Amino acid sequence: MRHHLYNPNFKFVKEPEKFNKYTDREMLQYCLGATMYMPGYKDFAPKILSNEMAGLTTMVLCFEDACPEERVPEAMENVHNLLNTVTEAVDNGTLSEDKVPLIFVRVRNTEQFRDFGEKLTKKEVKSLCGINFPKFNSENGEEYYSYLKELNDRFGEVLYGMPIIEDPIVAHKETRISELLKIKGILDKYHNIVLQVRVGGTDFSSVFGVRRGVDYSIYDIMTVRECLSDIMNVCGRDNDYVVSGPVWEYFRAPKSLMFENLPEKGLEDYLMKRNPLVNNEIDGLLREVILDKANGFVGRTVIHPTHLKFVNAMMAVTKEEYDDACQILGTSGGVVKGSGGNKMNEIKPHTNWAKKIYNRARAFGVIENEAAYAKLFGVEDK
Repeated sequence: MRHHLYNPNFKFVKEPEKFNKYTDREMLQYCLGATMYMPGYKDFAPKILSNEMAGLTTMVLCFEDACPEERVPEAMENVHNLLNTVTEAVDNGTLSEDKVPLIFVRVRNTEQFRDFGEKLTKKEVKSLCGINFPKFNSENGEEYYSYLKELNDRFGEVLYGMPIIEDPIVAHKETRISELLKIKGILDKYHNIVLQVRVGGTDFSSVFGVRRGVDYSIYDIMTVRECLSDIMNVCGRDNDYVVSGPVWEYFRAPKSLMFENLPEKGLEDYLMKRNPLVNNEIDGLLREVILDKANGFVGRTVIHPTHLKFVNAMMAVTKEEYDDACQILGTSGGVVKGSGGNKMNEIKPHTNWAKKIYNRARAFGVIENEAAYAKLFGVEDK
């Protein structure tokens, strides 16, 4: 798999690297990008086999919020069949490994996880990258990860876990920090099979009876912003874990030919000044991704295919960022002038930033400048 295959003619300064579930974890955790959720009962195998969605690199088949409880048995059977189908197609040569997205399953709870896990086969596990754990907290976290480790040992394979921190005990200020520290202790114990930490912006909003509108971002909702800030503070310090951004729930497909008059430079400045670009729904998503990057989040959950190319394009790294990161990582200490001649690169304080930028560049590629973002996502959906 490789990012940006929806735009095969785009000229990168540095091409994004290929990846699959067996890619080294230190790199793979940066590769997920736009992670699309869909109901577990949806038969998505034909679209994978036909490579119908060239921009899809990571998908989650959901047994929880997106799946009514009465349909869980149907969804489980569908996912087992999908994993079998994909593995068979790769084994018999009708599907290239490079066309297989990272496939995850979002289980409903620990009991349903065990039910699903006991029916897994080694053949299915070849096409399964990992499990998403909803409402992850200090009470269920150990059970989730201990059983995941058991599955890894049983199959001699790699299956990653991704906790979704969205529980009310984290939303509530009086319990948040102690709970996050307990969660961090569990993650540290199973560090090598934690791929990303995910966050539930919608669940946090629900606790406070709020919902962000299309014209502002999750970072404008004060109570939710505090939750995200503290999760990043505990889990994201020193790049311990990659933390992904929450879902943007508004979508409207861009009209055809709407990419003809995109700004030629300063895309982020253009958007943050609220100049219209695509439409309200996509512009809002792009502004929120800009704020994701500013706050250290990498990638995000998406619930609509039109969001894929926009999120993944914005994860690409500009040449100036990349040159600064390489300069910082290649210098032993002190202070040097940045590659653009417009900033100070202080080696030790900027090292964690540089590592994150360098890994994002490997995953999503290096582009010439901000104007290239629009050229990267500015292609017609097929």
